[in-house]
Amino acid sequence: MEDEVPTLYELVRLVRRAKSDSMIKGIYLKAEMNRNGYAASEELRKCAGDFRSSGKFVVAYGDYISQQAYHVANVSTRIYVNPKGIFEWSGFAVEYIYFKNLLKRLEIEPQIFYDGKFKSATEPFREEKMTEENRLQTSVWLGDVYEKFLSNTAVSRKLDTAALRKYANEFSIQKPEDAVNYKLIDGVRYDDEVKDEIKKQLKIGKDDLISFITPGTYLNSKSVRQYGKDKVAVVYAEGEIIDGKGEEGQVGSDTYKNLIRKLRYNNDVKAIVLRVNSPGGSSLASEIIWRELYLARKEGKPVVVSMGDVAASGGYYISCMADSIFAQPNTITGSIGVFAMIPNMESFFKNKLGITFDRVKTGDYADALTISKPLNLQEKKIIQNQVDMIYADFKQRVADGRKMDTAYVDSIAQGRVWTGIRASKIGLVDRIGGIDDAIRSAAKLAELKDYNISEYPERKSIFDEIFGSYMSNAQTNMLKKELGEDNVQLLQQVKRIKDNFGKIQARLPFEWNWK
Repeated sequence: MEDEVPTLYELVRLVRRAKSDSMIKGIYLKAEMNRNGYAASEELRKCAGDFRSSGKFVVAYGDYISQQAYHVANVSTRIYVNPKGIFEWSGFAVEYIYFKNLLKRLEIEPQIFYDGKFKSATEPFREEKMTEENRLQTSVWLGDVYEKFLSNTAVSRKLDTAALRKYANEFSIQKPEDAVNYKLIDGVRYDDEVKDEIKKQLKIGKDDLISFITPGTYLNSKSVRQYGKDKVAVVYAEGEIIDGKGEEGQVGSDTYKNLIRKLRYNNDVKAIVLRVNSPGGSSLASEIIWRELYLARKEGKPVVVSMGDVAASGGYYISCMADSIFAQPNTITGSIGVFAMIPNMESFFKNKLGITFDRVKTGDYADALTISKPLNLQEKKIIQNQVDMIYADFKQRVADGRKMDTAYVDSIAQGRVWTGIRASKIGLVDRIGGIDDAIRSAAKLAELKDYNISEYPERKSIFDEIFGSYMSNAQTNMLKKELGEDNVQLLQQVKRIKDNFGKIQARLPFEWNWK
C-alpha cells in the first residue's frame, strides 16, 4: 500500500518537526508540475523557508520546473534543472471560454439573471469576450498574484523584480542554461549528479545510498499531534458547495450541517477552524452551512476561517460570520454576488431534434422553470426578484459578520473578486496567514494551552480509499485519455452548469484556464 498522503496542515507540522529532528538533515524537493494553487504553495514555501533557517539544506530539482513549482522551489538552498529539461518563465495568463455563438447556432437562449456588475459567471453564455468589468477585475487579481510571485523570487534569489518581469516579457529564458545565467537557478544537473551533491553534504560515500523518507512514511513514524483533552476541530470545506450530501471533492449542505452540528454538541471541541477552498455554489447550501457555523459561534465556540487558494462567493458566504478570517496574499476571495440561469431550449428541441412539447397545468406558474419554453415577462420578474432578495441577504450576512455598513458592503460586493492582500485592506479578511496561524488564533480565542487537533471530514477506511479513489481516478483518466485534460475540464464545467439550471448560485464569477 502506498504511503498515506498528508494533508496540508499535517505537512506543515511535519516540516516543522523535521526542522528540529536530528535525524533529518535536509529536504529534497522534487519541483515538477505543482498542482497546488498559489495560496497553498505560499504556505508550503513559508514552511520550507522556515526549515532552511535552521541551517539545514533544501535542494530542489526538476526535469520540468513550472512557474507554480518554482513558486515553492525558489526558497531552496540550491535549485537544479535537468540539462535537457524545461524551466518555465513566461509570466501568467488567464483564458476564459465563451459559448454564446455555440448556443446561438444550437438555437438555445440562455435566460440569465444576476446581481453585481462583476458577477460574470454567466458571461460565457451572454458574451463573446470579456466585459470591461471582468477584464478589469481579472487584470487586477492576476497582477497581484504575479507581483507576489515576482517579489518572492526577488527576495529569495537576491534579484530585481523589474529584471524578472523583463525576462518574462522578452522570453529571455528559453533553455535551462539561460535560467542559470540570470541566476534563477543554480545549475543544470542530472538527477544522479544532484544526488551525488546531496551525498557530499551528508558526508557519505558516493556509492552509499541516501536514506530518503517520504512525507507519508514520516507522518506514520512521527507523531505531529498536540496533546490535551480539549480539541480544536479543523473542518476542510473543499470543492463546490452543493445541496444535499455531495460527493468526494464537494461541500454538501447536509453532510457539513450534520458535521458542524456534531462538533457544536461535542463538549471536548472548544473551537472550530474552517479551512475553505471553494469557489462557492448553491446559495441555499451556503446559507445552511452558515447557519450551523453561526450557532456554534453563538454557543461560545470560536470559529476561525483559513482561506486556501479560493474562498469566493458561497465560499465567502460560509466564512463571513467567523471571529477571524485568515488568507494568503494570493488567495482569491470576495465575489459577493448571485446569479441564476434557465435556458430556453424550445427551438433547439424543435428545429434540431424534431421534438415538440405540450402541457396541461393547474396554474399560470406551474411550469415556470421548464426549459422547453421561454419565460414570459412576469416569470422573469419573479426570478429576478428572487435573485435580488438572495443578493440582499448575502450582503447583510457580510455586513453583520464583518460589522460593516451595508452601503459599504455593496460598494465592495457587486460580484467583484479580490486577492487576499486587497481583501485585508477593505475589511473582508482580518489577517494574512496560513492554516497554522488560524489554528493558533482559534486556540487563543478559546483560551487553550494544551489541546489536540481533530481534522474533518474524517479519513475514509482503507477499503474506501483504495476502491473509491480507484473508480474515480479510472473514470477521470479514461476521459482524459480520450478527450484531453483541457476538454475534460470543459466538460465538467458544462455539466456543473447544467446541474444547476434554475438554481440561484453564489459562486466564483468565472471558470479559467490558468497558464
